[in-house]
Amino acid sequence: MIRERLAKTLDGDVLAPGDPGYDAARAVWNAMVDRRPRLIARCRTVADVQAAVRAGRDLGLEIGVRCGGHSVVGLAIPDDGLMIDLTPMGAVRVDPIQKRAWVQGGALLGALDRATQTHGLATTAGNVSHTGVGGLTLGGGMGWLARQYGLSCDNVVAFEMVTADGDVVRASQAENADLYWGLRGGGGNFGVVTEFEFRLHDVGTAALITELSFPIEAAGSVLRVVELSYVDLQRIDDTPQGHAIRRYWKGHYLRELSDDAIEALLHSRREPRSGGLPNIGLQAYGGAIAEVPEQDTAFAFRDTAFEYVAASRWTDPAEDDGRIALARRTAAALDPFARGQYVNTLSDEGAEGVRRAYPPDKLVRLTTLKDKYDPENVFHLNNNIRPSEQGVRRAYPPDKLVRLTTLKDKYDPENVFHLNNNIRPSEPARRLQT
Repeated sequence: MIRERLAKTLDGDVLAPGDPGYDAARAVWNAMVDRRPRLIARCRTVADVQAAVRAGRDLGLEIGVRCGGHSVVGLAIPDDGLMIDLTPMGAVRVDPIQKRAWVQGGALLGALDRATQTHGLATTAGNVSHTGVGGLTLGGGMGWLARQYGLSCDNVVAFEMVTADGDVVRASQAENADLYWGLRGGGGNFGVVTEFEFRLHDVGTAALITELSFPIEAAGSVLRVVELSYVDLQRIDDTPQGHAIRRYWKGHYLRELSDDAIEALLHSRREPRSGGLPNIGLQAYGGAIAEVPEQDTAFAFRDTAFEYVAASRWTDPAEDDGRIALARRTAAALDPFARGQYVNTLSDEGAEGVRRAYPPDKLVRLTTLKDKYDPENVFHLNNNIRPSEQGVRRAYPPDKLVRLTTLKDKYDPENVFHLNNNIRPSEPARRLQT
């Protein structure tokens, strides 16, 4: 049995449909996502992750990697595949003298905040405490402290990662520097990060915020100042951003908020008769984010002024189509003013979204890294950077590639099915079709 084979190699539990805890383990932030992995490997150690990756490949199972589960389209959950569940690996260790935190790959932001705030320290770590450190950081990592200290990825000193071959590598400025570049903004395309080493900052334990959250009819009397702890600030949106809600969003980067853009935004807020408009969020960039040279990380568009997101949430499945359409329409009003998009706000855009998130020069570098660390695209349940044709050649020995090309010539000589780790038809086959 596949399950027994995997269970023999892991210290952690292996869950299958019908097991106690299976449904809870596969449930993610967006209630629209209802996929059923064939197996869930609840990894407790780095060795467990290595064994799970190797077993998934040997068994021919599609692999997803789950930390906080906040992807709006549930990228971590493979239908009938193997879900590598990192949530048992949630420990955080802090050295207040060195101002460093070592964070396991399954930790949530709240665990990082609680551990560091004991010493009056913090690092940029999102806005919702039940978000996973891993997914947030690998995509960039916006947060309350970003304009002062940079993005989450800017504060990573080193990564520990399990590769598609099941090996463990370390990435820092001094070791595997190319991978270090790619993991700071390139998402989960290259492997499973099992530990992050973060640089911490003295921030104290209190936060003072001015809250402007109001219906338009109350706009005349909304200003209030609130003093709270930093940990409370980090979880202030936990309830509205809670689980078991259906969700969809669309996002943009804006280099400026021009008068025309403001007018388009306001026009997009005209209430349809049916209601259901998405909430609009504008998050200011600049500051320390823009001070990092653009070429230093895979994270792109550091000269962004504002990140825009049109986000809907609802509970009735009958509203799915209407809510999604309204979110798309609302965000489309800002299309003429947008340039690029935060990779962590991509939803169902696919390859087009990846091209929006990374300019061509960075996408070339990321593809080169993909060829090096994951030429067979084992880790593709993400905002996927596909390996190049060179990567495909690395994935198959010459004799197998010849046979596969012959099959391609026979069954798909026009390369209709090319949105994959593509084996191209031979030149003679293509000529025969023209």
